[in-house]
Amino acid sequence: MEIPQHFHIVETAGWLVNHRMNSALLGYLMISSKTDTNDLSDLPEDALAEFGPLLARAQSTLKRQLNAQRVYIGRYGHAPGYPIHFHVIPIYDWVEELFWKDARYRLLENFAEGPGETATDGAELTLFVWREFCERAEPPPVRGPSVSEAIELLREAMRFPAPQA
Repeated sequence: MEIPQHFHIVETAGWLVNHRMNSALLGYLMISSKTDTNDLSDLPEDALAEFGPLLARAQSTLKRQLNAQRVYIGRYGHAPGYPIHFHVIPIYDWVEELFWKDARYRLLENFAEGPGETATDGAELTLFVWREFCERAEPPPVRGPSVSEAIELLREAMRFPAPQA
């Protein structure tokens, strides 16, 4: 799948970081391999070496620049035709607030046996983000910059320094 340039954040030799195209949630990033494989063990060593620092840079940038309360990083999906990619999902305090106000998501409490370690978990909030900010025709209102403004901010913040001569 070709990612339109206006969603691109930063690129390395082995990876592309872009804003998720169908997400109204500012800062929802995708980190995709440039190698056509769906298996980490098939990636070149240099791409694997870039990966950890790139994840760390994405997480710290979302926290510093957009005030994400938490950042979830996960690999999902199994659709053929996509190279291995990772979702980097910022959770803002206002996202969690919306989650708690939405009675439909209280049904998730029925699946737990006994009290959890926390009031909610990453799986529940990830589901909420996917359903509400990526799949709804009219997502909830967001707080903060627009997606396009967030992309510009993240491009600047995640830009790698030029190599020293």
